Amino acid sequence: MSSTLPLPFFGGTCTKAAFSFSLKSSSPLVPFQRLQLFRSTSRTTTRIRSSLFHSLKAKATAELVQDKESGVVATGKPVVEHSRTFIEARSEQELLSGLRKEVDAGRLPPNVAAGMEEVYQNYRNAVFQSGDPAAVGVVLSNMTVAFDHWLLDVEDPFVFEPYHKALREPFDYYMFGENYIRPLIDFRNSYVGNLSLFYEIEEKLKQGHNVVLISNHQTEADPIIISLLLEKTNPHIAENMIFVAGDRVITDPLCKPFSMGRNLLCVYSKKHMYDIPELAEMKRKANTRSLKEMALLLRGGSKIVWIAASGGRDRPDPFTEEWYPALFDSSSVDNMRRLIEHSGTPGHVYPLALLCYDIMPPPRQKKKLEKKELSPFMGLDYQ
Repeated sequence: MSSTLPLPFFGGTCTKAAFSFSLKSSSPLVPFQRLQLFRSTSRTTTRIRSSLFHSLKAKATAELVQDKESGVVATGKPVVEHSRTFIEARSEQELLSGLRKEVDAGRLPPNVAAGMEEVYQNYRNAVFQSGDPAAVGVVLSNMTVAFDHWLLDVEDPFVFEPYHKALREPFDYYMFGENYIRPLIDFRNSYVGNLSLFYEIEEKLKQGHNVVLISNHQTEADPIIISLLLEKTNPHIAENMIFVAGDRVITDPLCKPFSMGRNLLCVYSKKHMYDIPELAEMKRKANTRSLKEMALLLRGGSKIVWIAASGGRDRPDPFTEEWYPALFDSSSVDNMRRLIEHSGTPGHVYPLALLCYDIMPPPRQKKKLEKKELSPFMGLDYQ
């Protein structure tokens, strides 16, 4: 394995007038992405983020692990007849009234419906404030599809395998995520720094080499944001990157359809291994299977893997309000090094710096999930 670049020290500052980012590294060539968001993505819209339903997480996690243990793999296709309430909506009024209809019919839990409506209102406000003249149609189109697939997963929950390949047909979940996040980004003022390194990475992938991106992590939309900023220059990387994902993005009802469009290696965070003690052993076994899957993938070569080595999202300094990467977990970095070294295939490690927090800022507080916790809108983070 060759370490193409040493892990850098990152420094970042953020102001409301114009987001700025300064990068300090032992090498000036570090791939990074700076994202300028529309004013819509200020802190008033933090609940666009997908982690709205912590009250469902304990049950969903238990079911997920049990399904994995029994070898059950969901196909993503509904077993029961799927309601067309949302997909047939032609106006905001029809879409939102559909929530009440589905709750009354017993097909949608009231707390899920409440979360869906809140996401709708925040997303609507965000896109409208972007100034896009087509905002009305964009919101209705994207939220109609989102509502429909959130309901679909309630009707027939999708279960992720340890290694999940992006579902591109019959429904293209990858493009669903791209189209949903795209209106929130001001592309004219966003950029990818040191773009030449991504071309270098593409060449290494063509030669059969593996590449690992050791990255900071800022929002739950990071994988989609990365793809959007690379879709024109490096579409192969954008579509084939494999993301090491925590359990929230594969159990949260509002997050799952977006995760279904990404290539994922699903793991359980060490930080939260014992949040629900009776599930700890099952989580460890699931992580062992995921590591085996990663080892097999790397042996095949030509893989690019993204990992947030801190195990969670960045937070601003509580006094200065400056954003900086969370401390990396040295064991996570070392695990990736060993996996690459034992793959039998040339491998390279690149540091990747992201500045995109404002699209879905994480809550300031962190709190471990309690088994009996029920409030879906506590504004707390579990990563």
